[in-house]
Amino acid sequence: MAHANWRLEGEWLKNCNCAYGCPCDFNAKPTQGYCKGFPGMRITNGFFEGTRLDGLSFFAVVSFPGALHEGNGQLQPIIDERARPEQREALFKIMSGQNSAEGTLFHICSLIVTKMHEPIFAPITLQFDMAAQTARLVIPGVLETDVEPIKNPVTGAPRHIQTLMPDGFEHRVGEVASADIRSRGAIPFETQASHRTLAHVAQTPPGVAA
Repeated sequence: MAHANWRLEGEWLKNCNCAYGCPCDFNAKPTQGYCKGFPGMRITNGFFEGTRLDGLSFFAVVSFPGALHEGNGQLQPIIDERARPEQREALFKIMSGQNSAEGTLFHICSLIVTKMHEPIFAPITLQFDMAAQTARLVIPGVLETDVEPIKNPVTGAPRHIQTLMPDGFEHRVGEVASADIRSRGAIPFETQASHRTLAHVAQTPPGVAA
């Protein structure tokens, strides 16, 4: 099946309610038996066919009653309000999974999500420093998260922990950190000191390119 030509390069965030290490990355059950969180990115270099997407951000707040592969998930897209109508349409076409190969991130999401909430278009502010393992995301009235390094419980010194996934469908190398989340949209929840992955990624129709 032929897919549209697109590419998204940028800074990737994945926060969830699980313990550090994201059990999903290891084909394990969620820490609390269910999953609430959000993935998303700031696009530093991207396009869909002839539409440029540089500088825009998008996120997707999700909720699953069990492990992700068991399905029955809910999702609410959040799109940078600066996106023009053609850019919004381009992002929705990518996120739909219809322009991705089987087994890739957006295609998998299309199979495991059964309830799609109305999208939110809002201002998105993201501070991202992968080397320092810090980030701050602010979407006023909708979603906020603060990310910091995991701390040694005795000394308080920051820990440097990575996940290496040569065949990963989200990223190849991710920095594991600690996150506080405050979600106020259609899928409300809060966490403290839960899992966070920071990564630089390049997503394409066949999957992760970098």
